[in-house]
Amino acid sequence: MPKIAKELTALAVSRLKHPDPDNGEFNAYYAVGGVAGLMLQITPNGGRSWVLRTTVATKRRNMGLGSYPEITLEAARNAARSAKASVRDGRDPIIERDAKKAALVAEQKRGMTFTEALGEYLPTKLASIGSEKNRKALEATINTYAKPELGRMLVGAITVQDILRVLSPIWDTKTQTAMRLRAELENVLAWATVHGRRSGDNPARWDGNLALTLPRPSKVVATENHPAIALPDATPWFEALRGRDGTAARALEFIALNASRSGEVRGMKRSEYDAKAKIWTVPAARMKSRKEHRIPLSDEAIAIIEKQRRSDGSEYVFASPSGGILTDAAISAAMKRMTKDDGTQWIDPKNGRPAVPHGLRSTFRDWAGEKTTYPNEMAELALAHTVGDKVEAAYRRGDMIEKRRHMMQDWANFLYGNRASSDNVIDMTTATKKRVRK
Repeated sequence: MPKIAKELTALAVSRLKHPDPDNGEFNAYYAVGGVAGLMLQITPNGGRSWVLRTTVATKRRNMGLGSYPEITLEAARNAARSAKASVRDGRDPIIERDAKKAALVAEQKRGMTFTEALGEYLPTKLASIGSEKNRKALEATINTYAKPELGRMLVGAITVQDILRVLSPIWDTKTQTAMRLRAELENVLAWATVHGRRSGDNPARWDGNLALTLPRPSKVVATENHPAIALPDATPWFEALRGRDGTAARALEFIALNASRSGEVRGMKRSEYDAKAKIWTVPAARMKSRKEHRIPLSDEAIAIIEKQRRSDGSEYVFASPSGGILTDAAISAAMKRMTKDDGTQWIDPKNGRPAVPHGLRSTFRDWAGEKTTYPNEMAELALAHTVGDKVEAAYRRGDMIEKRRHMMQDWANFLYGNRASSDNVIDMTTATKKRVRK
């Protein structure tokens, strides 16, 4: 018959000590009685904790019950009795305890709010966006439309109905904004799933989910391009631009000649310009596509670079007065201040709105499609649009660069009002007469 340990009092337990504290090779164990197998473990450095020694099925197990004196003698005996009751019922109290702990940890993780998840996800997302303007726009969209509805909600509790509550009010009136917001909501919730903060389907997913409830964007509103300079107005507009002074005007002139985005030109560094090859290489970090873009420069574009005065200590071709990067607002203002001889603004006839710098890319595309025989793919490559792997590979070869050089020179000739120097440019008057004779 196993020996029954003497039932110690709380005072007696408090007086227990390690028999040889100078020997750090072993822990001392004292049976405190009251429950068979309940021991007080004392380490050489004086640490104390409760241990229950018991047999579960055929295995001898040591189950920790907490530290002393945080766990009192009475509480330790109660915990030991509960554990031994589980053993008698054929359960493993250690497995049960670990499972409860894991469930608690998982529940705590799922307790993250949408705002907290956003705070973890958003910095990485914003770092991948090259334009400060676009970063601020994304934050403003989320703060305006998503946070008021979802901010305090647990990410694990967000449903399709919650997402619809955010998107439905702006889906018909601000479709483009709503589409971008939906994509970011899906990303935030996907991040939460990967990090164990929620489980199940993503309620912001489009295919097979929101697509069954919200109308397709193409059915709601047609995509509206940025207001552009009409082709008949391109030459007189460009002539008026050339007559204006200032760095912003020269940057806008350079934007027009290369059909570039404002941010690409404003951030242009002198190190990106190869004077010998007459090529400007825009690094991937500043490109919307995140791919390096090489631009063959026309003679007129080269002349602008060479005439730009170098600011002291500045690496930018079109530097601001302080030597830093020129602002997007400065470019926009330069174009907004331009008016015709009658004092009216240059208007896009398709939508009746004043033309903006980004619309110059559409003007170039209209010219390439309507007044030249250059392949569509070449014009798309000039705009840094993705047009397929084979064409992209060809673009990386020098011969395509030179073909595009001819195209960009013809475009410059058109803007300057010069006679076309390439057989790829269509003489619209002659073409019209030929069609009439037929």
